[in-house]
Amino acid sequence: MTLSDEVATALFEGRGVVALETTIVVHGLPAPINLEVASECDKAVRNAGSVPATIGVLNGKIVVGLRDDELEELASPRRRAAKLSARDLGLALANEVDGATTVAGTIAVARALNIAVMATGGLGGVHRAAQQSFDESADLTALSRTSVAVVASGVKSILDIAATLERLDSLGVPVVGYRTLKFPGFYRSDSGLSLDWSVESPRDAAKAFLAHRLFSPTGMLVANPVDASAQLDATLHDDALASALRKASELGATGKEVTPVLLSEFANYTGGKSVQVNRELVVANATVASQIAVEIARSRS
Repeated sequence: MTLSDEVATALFEGRGVVALETTIVVHGLPAPINLEVASECDKAVRNAGSVPATIGVLNGKIVVGLRDDELEELASPRRRAAKLSARDLGLALANEVDGATTVAGTIAVARALNIAVMATGGLGGVHRAAQQSFDESADLTALSRTSVAVVASGVKSILDIAATLERLDSLGVPVVGYRTLKFPGFYRSDSGLSLDWSVESPRDAAKAFLAHRLFSPTGMLVANPVDASAQLDATLHDDALASALRKASELGATGKEVTPVLLSEFANYTGGKSVQVNRELVVANATVASQIAVEIARSRS
């Protein structure tokens, strides 16, 4: 594992650090928007007072605090970077391959370094028709055993949101709305499902997470909805979702292939509007995560 000097110094000094995934850059967003969003997230974390720690695997080594040129290299199609969950990290290192970390992979590395907060767009979850396919994101089980606060705009709306919330409940992972008691629907600020808990500020979120850590080894999901003014139109969202599900079925997509296919079809159907919403929400999440990380650092000091 290689840490950038900036990240290593911030950890040593007890400052706020925010882990950032690389799957959204390598597999989630089209070029050149992917690198633009990565740069915007980096700036958002810095502007809110923390240090960004973008995590990926290059040449068989975990890099924490990827430079711009390293991230660009990892995102290059010729590198054929793998999608790495927590279970894949050891194999990727042993085989000296390149890889982009998912939420599960990112928080596994973050926890090893005592980085308490991560920002992403949407959490993985239980896929539709999972009762037949048993298709469930490893993000959920990773959160059940990894004590990191993940700031996300709910779970991707291509998933079974209600089943995902039930699964998180069973796994003992608290879900806390950020200034809302409505669970976000990724492209939409409200999925139609309610939450039991909310926090009104980064300080409240940090306080809740640190208190949670006293009694449980699980992580926490801080659900930060996309701004209502930036969300996808409800009818357009539902029509795009139906089209995306048909596309995935026609292609016979399974496992790791499903999410990229669905997100790509969403982008095509909406004329790129879904990509813009994704951009808005992930940068907003980076800001909130950074603010929470600052408050956690203050509490520790």
